[in-house]
Amino acid sequence: MADNSHGSPDTSVTVATPGQGGVDTFTNPGLPPHRPRLADTDPRAEKRAERQVALLFFISVLGTLLFFFAYFFIPLNDTIERLRMQNLALGLGTAFAMLGIGVGIVHWAKTLMPDHELTEERHAVTDEKDRAEAEQIVGTILDESGIKRRPLIRNTLIGAALLAPLPAIAIFRDLGPLPGNSLKHTFWDAGMRLTRDPSGTPIKASDVTVGSAFHVIPEGLNEAENKLEEKAKAVVLLMRLDPESLNPSEGREDWGYDGIVAYSKICTHVGCPVALYEQQTHHLLCPCHQSTFDLEQECKVIFGPAARPLPQLPIDVDDEGYLIATSDFQEPVGPSFWERG
Repeated sequence: MADNSHGSPDTSVTVATPGQGGVDTFTNPGLPPHRPRLADTDPRAEKRAERQVALLFFISVLGTLLFFFAYFFIPLNDTIERLRMQNLALGLGTAFAMLGIGVGIVHWAKTLMPDHELTEERHAVTDEKDRAEAEQIVGTILDESGIKRRPLIRNTLIGAALLAPLPAIAIFRDLGPLPGNSLKHTFWDAGMRLTRDPSGTPIKASDVTVGSAFHVIPEGLNEAENKLEEKAKAVVLLMRLDPESLNPSEGREDWGYDGIVAYSKICTHVGCPVALYEQQTHHLLCPCHQSTFDLEQECKVIFGPAARPLPQLPIDVDDEGYLIATSDFQEPVGPSFWERG
């Protein structure tokens, strides 16, 4: 392919047609004259630029190695200074790993790859001959990039590109094992008493008056080893309405007790705590994005971005009059994405 890149602008542009032995000439669309760079005319400058690009790719490799050194060999002994040292080394290693590749590729393109502009008419690819011409063009691009004749750049780029993703893999490893079915189950179990949050005091049905609301956790949760994680899924809102105002669906007629109902406190939008109860309208509101749930309709969403109702906890009373759960939630609690897949 040829152009008028070393002279003043002309009114025509000459384009070679690969494989046909001919040329096409059409009007110059306004391409500026090409100005050679120092690396285009001075072999020493070209070699210097090549070494600079290779050095940047090598810096990326060193950054990755620094990340792994900090990740595996800087011990954490519960001191804030050691933790800060590791975080600094991890950050610098990741930065140099990404920055070395990015700056190296940009410097390579700016100093060594051909920078003259070419104009070519586009034709539809219709047969094997056209495909062969396309493959020839791709080969020309590889030749112009210089990656075949510059092994120093090629090898350092391959090394940097292979190592750079490894820090991300190491970080993902620290996210822990896959959750399995743990997101679909909570601390609640059949016969477990409902207790006040955070004291853990059991609640009797007689304690719950019409219009009142209790923040509830399962009995024994305060003694659990992973208390915070379990509480994030199991916390419940307990309220009492006029039994005549409730409209339970088929199969849920015995999920409440004498107008007392319990629903997950975790909003089904993004997991914020639903902590506002309107006594007059019997609505539960999420303060984060204003999702509103109607208690009289099994916490159906009547406003806001939440995609599904709050899960209901089936409850009853034991022989001593204390409220108990008759099972765990029958559906996953929290944001709807937990149940996808």
